[in-house]
Amino acid sequence: MPVPRNMRRATARGGNLQGMDVWQYGVLFGAAAVGGAINAVAGGGTLLTFPALLWASQPEIVANATSTVALWPGQLGSLWGYRKEVGRNRRAIVVLALPSFLGGVIGAVLLLRTGNDTFRRLVPYLILLATCLFMAQEPLSRWLRRRGAQESVAREGAVVEAPSHAPSVGRWVLIVGFQLVVAIYGGYFGAGIGILMLAALGLLGFTNIHQMNGLKNINGMCINGVAAFLFITKGLVDWRLAMLMAAGAITGGYTGAGVAQRVGQRTVRRIIVLIGFALTISLLVRQ
Repeated sequence: MPVPRNMRRATARGGNLQGMDVWQYGVLFGAAAVGGAINAVAGGGTLLTFPALLWASQPEIVANATSTVALWPGQLGSLWGYRKEVGRNRRAIVVLALPSFLGGVIGAVLLLRTGNDTFRRLVPYLILLATCLFMAQEPLSRWLRRRGAQESVAREGAVVEAPSHAPSVGRWVLIVGFQLVVAIYGGYFGAGIGILMLAALGLLGFTNIHQMNGLKNINGMCINGVAAFLFITKGLVDWRLAMLMAAGAITGGYTGAGVAQRVGQRTVRRIIVLIGFALTISLLVRQ
């Protein structure tokens, strides 16, 4: 679907950003840095970068596209830290990459066919869904830690035999179908897909959180990479802001784990949830 001409012109000129002050660019850089850090340790960085771009007076679809492009390099940086764990799971990488690419394409095409006015009406509900998914990440992490601890005890005990972690063909089919749905949502909006992918990997029998984060990052790169490519070809990306925020996302993705440990993940999570709910209410009131 062709992009409206006025939206392309706004993107090429940098939207309504000609009068922005230096501190406002600093806010966008900081939002991307924190978003990249959050993506490295949990997922949900879009809940910071997307509202920041709306605050910068970007149209909703342009803000979504620019956020996707800006955060993608940060995913690449955080993946480097999981390169050893990822190398041990080549089968899962290959099997899940196809639905990730396919779903990313479908979701991005759906977004391009939606139109900015319709997408604007959907945004509050998408942000609410992403916020609820982000809230579900902590209980999911506790469940995965309990599973890992129980299976470690089972391996060390002499009475019980270590369970097999090879998923059945039927379970693989279900997970691939689930990954396709997640990827469609990810190509369309994207916030919260990391939590959904961690849940799928847990159902496949994975318990090592580092391996799971590595696989999650690879699939997220597939989804967001193909969506970003389509957004770029349609001229929906504000490159001045995308490059600024990409630098912030790379910085945050590289240093995310250390920053999260110093600040405290619980504090960061509460701030993001508060932003998500506040933005949802604000947008609904405006509508």
